[in-house]
Amino acid sequence: MDNPYLNLEEIELRPIALVDRPREIFAFLRGAILNGQRCALVTLADITDGASRALGAHMAVTEDGRYCGFVSGGCIEAAVTREALEAIAEDTDRVCRLGKGSSFFDIVLPCGGGLSLTIHVLREATTIDLLLDAVVSVRKPVSLVYDPRGQRLSVRTGLSATGWEEDRLVTAYRPDPRIFLAGKGIESRAFSDIATAAGLEIVPIDADNILRQADGESAIVLLHHDIEKELPVLRQALASPAFYIGCLGGRRTHANRRQRLLKEGHSPEQLDRIRAPIGLFGPTREARSLAVSVLAEIMSVLESRRP
Repeated sequence: MDNPYLNLEEIELRPIALVDRPREIFAFLRGAILNGQRCALVTLADITDGASRALGAHMAVTEDGRYCGFVSGGCIEAAVTREALEAIAEDTDRVCRLGKGSSFFDIVLPCGGGLSLTIHVLREATTIDLLLDAVVSVRKPVSLVYDPRGQRLSVRTGLSATGWEEDRLVTAYRPDPRIFLAGKGIESRAFSDIATAAGLEIVPIDADNILRQADGESAIVLLHHDIEKELPVLRQALASPAFYIGCLGGRRTHANRRQRLLKEGHSPEQLDRIRAPIGLFGPTREARSLAVSVLAEIMSVLESRRP
């Protein structure tokens, strides 16, 4: 295949954005392919003695030197981009080893470990379209399956573990989390501001729209000071598949909350889903501290669910 960039050393490497979320990386790839660019998807496929990124982390590289994503802490991404450009020029996939066990003695990872990276040359956008449609539009877990021998990608629906299945590399993805937020006070405003700044979607809720919209990738945050206003929303939250339900209030408030819900027929197991007092640390008496505490708790749960 003809390559307009015959001298790879003359290509200017250009990181286009500091992003590490798969959704953003794949959206960049899809846009580049649709614009006629040949691209490569880099995947962290093996880790020796620790790494700053998780197995399955990605980079995207285009033939004109643009790239995004991270497979390390930023120390090797330019070198990886050069490897990807060579793969694109040769129109063939490759595996790159860096750090411990690598033939590149001049590239040493600060952590002292070693990484193996698969570099797949993308030839069409269909697989990327299927993946993005699943996690963005349909909001279902999905996996990308890479076959190194056949140099092919395919999409598999359902939740999987990231790693090697015999001779195929499986990378699993969940939809981006969505936070349903109830409450009108300063705590709600502070939490909404901080969560939005972190790139999370905030959906204002009432008792009517939780059950209809919340899915297994949703967190429900109730920041009411009045339990009477909270209970109609909380009942709907308990009927939803949300992975997180958190309520404002101290231990006595939560004991009262549990007692009322038990009398209504909710089981102890259902009520154990409620995180109250809400937040990873506390007690807090200031809106910003509470907002950080709640967001930290949600993120800790998300990390524990990482496939």
